[in-house]
Amino acid sequence: MVRIGRIIIGSLLVVTSLGVTAAGPASAVTAVPEVTGPLPVSAGSYPFGAADHQLVPQDLARDGYVEEEFLVSGSANVYSWPAPGPAVVRTPAAPYTTRVLVRRPARASHFSGNVVVEMLNPSNLFDLNIGWAMMHRQLIDNGDAWVGITVKPVSVVALQTFDPVRYGDLSMANPLPLDDPRNCAEPITVIRGDSSRTTENGLVWDIYTQVGGWLRSADPTNPLTYQGRRSPEYLYGFGYSQTGGYLYNYINGIQPLVVQADGRPMYDGYIVAVAGGAFVGAVAMNQCEPPPPLGDPRRQFTNVGVPIIHVMSQSDYLIGIGARRPDSDQPPDQYRHYEMAGAGHATPDELYYSAAPDDIVRAGRAVPPQACNEGPRSRFPSSIFFDAILANLDLWVRDGVPPPRVAPIRVVDGVPVVDEFGNVVGGLRSPYLDVPTSTWFGSATGASFCFIAGWERPFTQDVLDRLYPSHGAYVRRVTASVHQLVDQRIITADDGRRLIHEAARADVP
Repeated sequence: MVRIGRIIIGSLLVVTSLGVTAAGPASAVTAVPEVTGPLPVSAGSYPFGAADHQLVPQDLARDGYVEEEFLVSGSANVYSWPAPGPAVVRTPAAPYTTRVLVRRPARASHFSGNVVVEMLNPSNLFDLNIGWAMMHRQLIDNGDAWVGITVKPVSVVALQTFDPVRYGDLSMANPLPLDDPRNCAEPITVIRGDSSRTTENGLVWDIYTQVGGWLRSADPTNPLTYQGRRSPEYLYGFGYSQTGGYLYNYINGIQPLVVQADGRPMYDGYIVAVAGGAFVGAVAMNQCEPPPPLGDPRRQFTNVGVPIIHVMSQSDYLIGIGARRPDSDQPPDQYRHYEMAGAGHATPDELYYSAAPDDIVRAGRAVPPQACNEGPRSRFPSSIFFDAILANLDLWVRDGVPPPRVAPIRVVDGVPVVDEFGNVVGGLRSPYLDVPTSTWFGSATGASFCFIAGWERPFTQDVLDRLYPSHGAYVRRVTASVHQLVDQRIITADDGRRLIHEAARADVP
């Protein structure tokens, strides 16, 4: 293992010996944190959520990828965000140590230069690798790297329960002692029981910037330099649900500080997923300060300076309808808003491609249910939209090619418009709704997050027979739908081929 130290003051760095990427100079001000790793892996000690220990294990080596885990330490400010505009420092220079999981092409020649940097979702009180779950096919096909960061103290507790030796050094301690009146008696929570007075959720903002600074740097611990043979070109920020709400705070409150200090944003574009409006449209900047109220401009993106693709699901778009705003192609206000017709918020994929149930139990957490009262979580593949969103974001950033514009799900007087089968009209389309065999719902009933887990009600045989006189007729209609969606860049060609193969194997009618 290699351990490299840096002189850090708050979120600023006194050392400026950083590298240069194709996207421009690396940050000369943002702190490059102290990094330990990659951590050794054995049968008894491995990363929580490791690819080969997921519910659906993946052999990354077969795809030409490697997985590495690092401990990252630094000094982060805790911020206050009293009004629209940049945040201000509340408590300076709080030490932290978190962990970072990296999946990258094994060979520099296969690396695209793109890095998706994900705040790992802590809503189940442990880390979920949701960005990887949704986009791993596109990431691997394109040669992109994926970086997942533990961003919340409640996830640290789970990690240390899972492996107290491997993760014993992790810390997001509250810099304020318990007798300090600024250490509030009742921390603000997103999920009941997810916050403590001894830790501070608000360390995440500088952590996210500093990990980006490390990935852009020539530091010898940076695995994405391939020993100096290659450097990352573009960093794309990703957050989903709760961490999508984190990105509202980061983009609107913290990024302006980064630009002021570094002369450029740390991230070249963002995918803000299933968060907006009244549905986690912003979070508490520190755990004692309420999030911005509904209708506050801090809950909207305007003139951010880098492209943003914002996407909601059928589970949350009505709750988050306040996030809607016009699309724009004109810098500095490059923005797309999408709503995924038929897609659920809490998906089976996020469980398939994160830690296996035995490891979740070992971490002291409850295993999220795969089914609700209405049946299994919806099999609707949100990944077909996320793969295209990532590809379109990259085209927008690299080549200035704007993504397609798509009207949102149609709503009249607060009620969604549905077709004869009960499926919503508008939004991002797919053969699942345009050549349907089921009615797709965004909300179920039952335990945990069933209220945002989708489900499907298959059509009766009589309906299928009426719609599709033969299997060939069904496949031809799916194929025509796929070709149109690929031409429109709503889905990728690879996902289109998968949908056609799925239709060919389906027992329809």
